[in-house]
Amino acid sequence: MARYTGPKTKIARKFGEAIFGEDKSFEKRNYPPGQHGNARRRGKKSEYAIQLQEKQKAKYTYGILERQFRGLFKKARTAQGITGEVLLQLCESRLDNVVYRMGISPSRSGARQLVSHRHITVNGELVNIPSYQLKAGDVVAVREKSKSLEAIERSLSNSSNVFEWITWNNDTKTGTYVSVPARIQIPENINEQFIVELYSK
Repeated sequence: MARYTGPKTKIARKFGEAIFGEDKSFEKRNYPPGQHGNARRRGKKSEYAIQLQEKQKAKYTYGILERQFRGLFKKARTAQGITGEVLLQLCESRLDNVVYRMGISPSRSGARQLVSHRHITVNGELVNIPSYQLKAGDVVAVREKSKSLEAIERSLSNSSNVFEWITWNNDTKTGTYVSVPARIQIPENINEQFIVELYSK
């Protein structure tokens, strides 16, 4: 699947926040990218520009391309509940995101690679589709042969994330997607209402 592989710090600077996690380069230059950097005068953004930027931020944060993201929005619009909230819940329910949240990988792109390379099982079955939608009660685990991988060991030892909607057992390297997270439990700084307004035009 095609995905963004360009410089992540540049994208983070565009949105004014480290959307890909800790980034020393972003901390040094936390102003917009470009030849003139902070000195460039930027006029007031239009409503459309603000909505578009919010959509792009969500797509880059979760590593989803336009076609897939639009598909998630259509699914969210037909589901019960607040469309914007359901959209973020669908993004959070992706297998690569849950692997990242469990601390098996320090980044979503790393989690996507672990899933693609068949290191992750769901309910005991190998799943190599990063966009696989988990349901409440699904058990996510590191495959037996992959438990000794240095990258996984290192990531788990450095992880301190705790989420109420996920459980994790470090001894067995097994976790459970307990429930769909409520909006208040999702830490991403995304204004989902702007995305709904953009797609509703």
